[in-house]
Amino acid sequence: MAEAPGGDAAAPGTMFPAALQELLDTPRTAAQQEFIDTLPIAIALLCLAEGKPSILARNRSFLELAGRRASPPPTDSARELCPGIGLPLVPEIRDFLASDERERGFDMQEGDGISGRHFAVRLVRLSGGDSPVPRCILSLIDRTQQVEGERSLRTQMLRDSLTGLPNRAAFAEQVENAMLNFETEGRQFAILLIDLTRFSRVNEGVGSLAGDELIITVARRLVSTLRAGDVLARLVGDEFAVLLSVADDPSEAMRAARRIQASLATPIRLGELEIKIDCAVGVAMMASAIDDAEDLIRNAQFAMKRAKGSGHAELYQACDSTAARQRFSLETELRRAIERDQLTLAFQPLIELATGKVVGYEALARWDHAEKGPISPAEFIPVAEESGLIVQLGRWALRAATRTLAEWDRMAGMQLPVHMSVNVSAVQFQRDDVVSAVQAALAESGIAGSRLKIELTESCIVSDPSGIATVLRAIHDLDVMIAMDDFGTGYSSLAYLQKLPIDVLKIDRSFIAPMLVDRDSVAIVRAILGLASALGMTTTAEGVESEQLVETLIGLGCDVAQGYYFARPLPSDRAYAYWRERKL
Repeated sequence: MAEAPGGDAAAPGTMFPAALQELLDTPRTAAQQEFIDTLPIAIALLCLAEGKPSILARNRSFLELAGRRASPPPTDSARELCPGIGLPLVPEIRDFLASDERERGFDMQEGDGISGRHFAVRLVRLSGGDSPVPRCILSLIDRTQQVEGERSLRTQMLRDSLTGLPNRAAFAEQVENAMLNFETEGRQFAILLIDLTRFSRVNEGVGSLAGDELIITVARRLVSTLRAGDVLARLVGDEFAVLLSVADDPSEAMRAARRIQASLATPIRLGELEIKIDCAVGVAMMASAIDDAEDLIRNAQFAMKRAKGSGHAELYQACDSTAARQRFSLETELRRAIERDQLTLAFQPLIELATGKVVGYEALARWDHAEKGPISPAEFIPVAEESGLIVQLGRWALRAATRTLAEWDRMAGMQLPVHMSVNVSAVQFQRDDVVSAVQAALAESGIAGSRLKIELTESCIVSDPSGIATVLRAIHDLDVMIAMDDFGTGYSSLAYLQKLPIDVLKIDRSFIAPMLVDRDSVAIVRAILGLASALGMTTTAEGVESEQLVETLIGLGCDVAQGYYFARPLPSDRAYAYWRERKL
């Protein structure tokens, strides 16, 4: 074995103890070589001679790392440093030994693909002592198994386990890469977001295993619509995404969206069942103002939300994000308004057509914003329902309406012969204990249940018929009346009308307004009135705005009406004065 010049101990802070350096610096004996070979780490002692790396010593672990089992004497050729991995090290070793660095560490890969090997390499300079020749200790740690494990784990983390498609994280990476190509090369692309509109019902009806089979079938169909280079991913649940290269014209992306919808038009067979799956597709084009993949995905989500309402693919518009930000801002302000009791109620009179008397009032929420002025219920009620604030808003309306009626009683010195109607949202029926809310409002105000009417829409019933039926019966047991609002505009079922304790049918203004010029509207109103009479219910016509309508409704036998012909929604004091005026 070649002898190495003597030298000092390794500097503190290096990964090799001074004893090892001293051992490597002294002439080699069989015992010393045996000791070096027992070291678990693969090491070699190198020097720079005539500008070339040369080997002074190496241990058995170093040779075994290269696949050798024998321990031949070292040569002066760096190519023989470690067969298979020696050659890539030559420039690094030469550069290190020629520099002033004390330590250097880096990762190295030898070979490509499955057969490639990965090493953690460490170079530590040995102090020179009397020797002018630069020397260092080289250590190698085989990280191939670790790297392959990390790679496998990363692959699993970036794949959807059910379909094998890229997941949301992987899709976001693909979008980021596409954004880089857009910036550097101007390659335009689009994102399509696909939501299966009936998947939850399928899952509930046929079970999760069938639901999984459905997702796999949908994924296959979506793949069949793609071109080479397009990327399909499953983001979450029943939501998929497509990344595709397009021209600057968004028509290509919209055609792809229509292909996707067409691919799902044919029913999917699950066992003996054939299930039709519709989808909503939102499209977002890349633009220079977009800096983040999630922003582009969010734009597609905005478009997809519009697509759910329109029934066809929608392209993202700049106003979508503006509207979303406004909704979030409105949500924050609405929450504060509810907490600070800044909302009010307006009361629209309900007129008995046969006598012209006020028999009740419908309580309607109003919001007069300190800076923005009056905000329409059509604007803030949907925000309240979407955010869940409708529960707080609904409970507040119940309490405020019943307190107002009790206050009117005190002002009149008697119990007024009127009732109070309060709308309860479908979302509140789903999320709140409406029975306890009604009980609390009645107890707080002290009014009888027979003077309160709860109004709900047909959508409340359709969402959970059996559950809503139980709630309505419990409310009815409190002597509270129940009215079905906007009757005829939803998904009415005669079975619901027979089984549920409904006292009043309110005929929607869309049928009332055109009655004077549209015979079909008259026929529909007459049919509703006949149905209500047969079921022992009373009727209320909404949106009455002329004397001719009043006369027509009286002739048809309608019981109660409300609308601008009688009065607009009024503040509490004016509503009370209106009752006094009509009473006289």
